[in-house]
Formats: sequence, structure tokens, C-alpha cells
Amino acid sequence: MKRNLQYRLILILVVLLGSVFLFYPPSQKIKLGLDLKGGIHLVLQVVTRDALEAKVDQLRELIEADLRENDVVFTRTRVSEDLEIEVLGVLQAQQAQLEENLRLHSADWTYQIQFREGEVDAVLSMTEAAKLRTADETVQQARETLQRRVDQYGVAEPTITVYGSGQLKDQIIVELPGVEDFDRIINLIKTTARLELKLVHPSQGGPYATREGALQAHSNNLPADYEILPYRNPTETGEQTMYMVVRKVQSIGGEHLKDARRSQDSFTGRAEIEFFLKAEGVTLFSRATEQNVGTRLAVVLDNEIRSAPNINERIASESARITGSFTPEQAEDLALVLRSGALPAAIRILENRIIGPSLGLDSIRRGIQASVVGLVLVVAGMLVVYKLSGINAIVCLVFNLLILLGVLAYFHATLTLPGIAGVILTIGMAVDANILIFERIKEEIRRGKTVRSAVAAGFDRVFSTIIDTNTTTLVAALFLFQFGTGPVRGFAVTLGVGLMANIFTAVFVSRTLFQLILQRRELKRLSI
Repeated sequence: MKRNLQYRLILILVVLLGSVFLFYPPSQKIKLGLDLKGGIHLVLQVVTRDALEAKVDQLRELIEADLRENDVVFTRTRVSEDLEIEVLGVLQAQQAQLEENLRLHSADWTYQIQFREGEVDAVLSMTEAAKLRTADETVQQARETLQRRVDQYGVAEPTITVYGSGQLKDQIIVELPGVEDFDRIINLIKTTARLELKLVHPSQGGPYATREGALQAHSNNLPADYEILPYRNPTETGEQTMYMVVRKVQSIGGEHLKDARRSQDSFTGRAEIEFFLKAEGVTLFSRATEQNVGTRLAVVLDNEIRSAPNINERIASESARITGSFTPEQAEDLALVLRSGALPAAIRILENRIIGPSLGLDSIRRGIQASVVGLVLVVAGMLVVYKLSGINAIVCLVFNLLILLGVLAYFHATLTLPGIAGVILTIGMAVDANILIFERIKEEIRRGKTVRSAVAAGFDRVFSTIIDTNTTTLVAALFLFQFGTGPVRGFAVTLGVGLMANIFTAVFVSRTLFQLILQRRELKRLSI
């Protein structure tokens, strides 16, 4: 046996064994998609305006602090409906200082100066590039947060992808195979889980029975750096919702959180959440409690006060608790979302579907039946038309399917119903290249060439045609994968992998099998 042929056979054997090793056992290596296994399909939209508003408010407070630090006199600042920051009533004599301060933010913001009698106003606008970048970062952060929540919940093989049209991709498609508790998953995904510790107003913080009562306590003129939030704590308010006046600026936020877990009150037995702070959070907590002894500290979750204990002394502990009327399951889920981080913006559910597993079983059964029928028809057709040479094409077809399954298993691809359609299409296309080669070999034999030279000419002259036809289809599959979603991508993956395997088997494996037969004896006639 020629050395070149030995190397070819060794390579084929390595690829074959490697493919079998990668996908066996298939029940553990090939994961099923939502349409086959059943579960939940969600299309979510991230409200990116929330993140833009937060960024604008943060900059407004920073500008106010800088102007005061530089002794720049101004009347007030405000944010317009178009998310523009307006700095009003600056003395004209201090215009240069104002502009010097505003230029610090010129990377993402533009500003205009408007003149009035003896005063100037400044209007800052975020650039379109900055808006798009902020929105994109918000969506990506939301996707990562959802991924952590779903992973901690224990969903096997979830699919969470960003989707959208135009420049702004603000939608997230979530597919959770095998999940049946729909309501719990929805609550888990929608909860923003923004944890903040805020100081209550030292003398008139409440609680008050109504929001109007809180306003009246401040003569209907609430201080600019305070806000009114609902307060729900069964130990103090019972089932009633009351209101408290707290500082807008948080003392500690969710970014200072290290861990959270469900615990139980040792006296009442109620479920509660215990959270742990990072080193920076402990420092801030210690400083805030030391400077505000005698004041209440509100534990705010998603803009709702859950508890408001009194600060009796400086607290340097890294742990604290959130109490309330939680069921054990609610406390567990809340601890989970706190651990995974707060969503950077609110989430809207655009579409939700529950897919039963019975559909998946029926789809798998019908898909397997279609694949088997297609395979049998192709095998029969090749044997009838090309006689013994058809066995060569059948071996290549089997190799093709084994390589396809091995690659899918290696990349942890998800097999969907359209993916099964891709496999069936691959079966048909796998013999297409063999047909081109066989017809060319028959043509060369009719011209009077020997079997050996006809086989060589058949493969050499069809090679470029096989590459061209498979490449054009592969480009189409790449476009489907790039711009498609879920099931469409599943079809594109199986089709693309099948095409690349087809090139290898039709050109390399098939030729090697012919060479193996011709190397042993000189054939005068070829059964083709």
C-alpha cells in the first residue's frame, strides 16, 4: 500500500473515531431545543430610557456639586423631557467658569449657552453616539444579569440572545427548555432587584398614612434632595402601605453587595433575606451609621422601603437583613436576584409562550421518521443508478452524518426542529457531490480512458465545481445564522456543518475509497 494512501486512511479513521467519541452517547451530548423539549419562550424589551435617565440625573448632580465647589452662582438645574440638562440663572460674570466646568463632559455631551438679562442658561445634550453606546451597554448588562439569574435558578442549557432591528438592539430572546413554573420564572426575570440603603429624614421622616400627609408635614415643599417612598413592613404597618421621606442619594447600593441568602427570623420564624457587603460597602456603612446615630436607615428594594431600623450606634458589620412578609420561596428568589445583580433598566415582556413537551416528542418522532425515509430513498437511488459505486456514496453519507453529529456535540449546539430539517437537507446534498463526480467518471470512461485515469480525471475536473456550489450555499447559511434567531439559526448551523463535512467526504473520503480498490487490482470495468 502506498504511503500516501496510508496517511489518508489514518486521517479518515481519526476523524471517524473522533466524531463518534464527541457525540456518544447522543442523549447526553446533543441538547434539544425548546421546540423539541418544551419550556418557555420569551421576547423581552429593555427600557433603555431608564438607563439614560439615570445617567442624566447622575451628571446633573455632579454638575451641581462642581458648580457649588467652584462658587458658581446658579438658580437651579433640571432635566427636560428630551433628557437635556438645563443649568439656569448663572451670573454672566461667571460664564467662563460655567463653560470650563461643562467642557469636562465634552466627550459625550454638547452644550449651548443662552443669554438673558444679567444671566446665562446652559443646555446640555447627550450625543447620539453616547445614547446608542449607553443603550447597548444597558442591554448587554441586562442580558448578562438574566443569564446569571437563570443559571442560579438551575435551568439546563438556556438560550439568551440579544435581538433587534436597526442600530438599537433592545430586545432579548429567552428560551428555557424544560421549565414548567411559568409564573415564578416571569417574576424572577422581571424583578429589577435594586437594593439601596437610604437615610430617613431626621425629624419628619414618617411613616405617614398617605403621600399627601408626608407632603403636608413639609408644608407641601419637600426638600430637593429628599423623596417620598412607600413603606411596607408587617411588624410596623401591618397590611397597610405607608410612606416615608428619605434622601434621594443612597448611602449604600447594590453594587456594594457581595452575597445574599435566605434566612429565618429566630423569634418569629418568618423568612427573611440576609445580605453581605463588600469591603467598600462596609466602610460606607460604618461611616453612614456613625454620622447619623439616632436616625432611621431605610432598606429600599425596587423603590419600596422594606424595613427602616433605627441607628443606635456605629455599625461596622458586613451583614444586614431585609425583613417583611416573605414566603420561603419568595425569600429564596429575592436572594437569588440580589446575588445575580440588579437589572440596569426595567424589562417589558413583548411575547411569552409555553411549549408543552408532548409537541417536542411528536416532533422528534416525525423528524426521525422523515430522516430515515429520506436516508432509505437516497441509498436505494444511489444503488439503482450507480450500482456498486453507489456503496461508495453511501459510506460517504454515513461519514457525513457522523461528522455532523460530532461537530454539533463539540460546540454544544442545540438541535431544534428546523435543525432536523437541516439534517434531512444535508442527507440529500451529501450525495449531490458524489453524483457530479460519478457522472464525470462515466463520461471519461465513455471517451475510452482506463478506469484509473477516468477516476482521477473525474475528481480533478469536478473539484472546483463542488467547492463553488457548496461555498455559495454555505454563504447563505452564514447569513441565516447572522441575522436569524433561535430555530432559524438551528437550521443554519446543521446546514453549514453538513456542507463542510460534505466537501471532506465527497472529495477526500470518496476518492480514498476508489484508490483503495484500484490499488489492490487493475479494474477493466467499473460498476457505475
